Amino acid sequence: MRLPRPRNDPRQYHDLAGEWWRPDGPFAMLHWLAEARARLVPPAAEPGALLVDVGCGAGLLAPHLRDHGYHHVGVDVVPSALEQAASHGVTPVAGDAAAIPLATASAHVVVAGEILEHVPDLPGTVAELCRVLRPGGLLVLDTLNDTAVSRVLAVHVAERMPRAPRGIHDPGLFVDPARLTRLCARHGVRLEVRGIRPSVPAVAGWLAGRRPVPGRRRIVPVASTAVLYQGRGVKNN
Repeated sequence: MRLPRPRNDPRQYHDLAGEWWRPDGPFAMLHWLAEARARLVPPAAEPGALLVDVGCGAGLLAPHLRDHGYHHVGVDVVPSALEQAASHGVTPVAGDAAAIPLATASAHVVVAGEILEHVPDLPGTVAELCRVLRPGGLLVLDTLNDTAVSRVLAVHVAERMPRAPRGIHDPGLFVDPARLTRLCARHGVRLEVRGIRPSVPAVAGWLAGRRPVPGRRRIVPVASTAVLYQGRGVKNN
């Protein structure tokens, strides 16, 4: 019998490898967040522009960017996730978010979706995201805030929901947006953040086991960044 994994252990994603592409499964919210994240990415300004998807998982962002014109590279530490990402058109690169194995100033867009709340070295990771981003390039991210309400909702409430994965997050790694904004500014990226949350109908439908309705937005903007938030910023020339 497999012993429980420690919190925030990347091997959990290998254990759940068969769940990535089930839109009504335990990773349903990652699908919703990928869709919302893609809305912040404009079409490529030139043919073959490089988009680096850090912490790409199984490539959930790929279907939403398929017609944007990017060469979509995915960086992750979980081999089984990278295999699935490759099958969805992502060029897989094995690597850690704090040591991205790509050239400096090579990316037109860097995306870091639901990864920053998992990294033990936030300053080093932010430095790497900004390093691979070319001047004038776009950084897009989303993560969980380091607040009491975020820890309660993301850990104590979410992990008690039916079919929800247990132990995915270490609340000690959640990310204060003011700190994140300062870290990005050190590397020439002026980050703007806004709060987001899953819609009530989306959560209710997921709990009831209903398949999502195509075209309906399942992540919506809110005034507060207290739990989930998105960030978007351009690197200075």
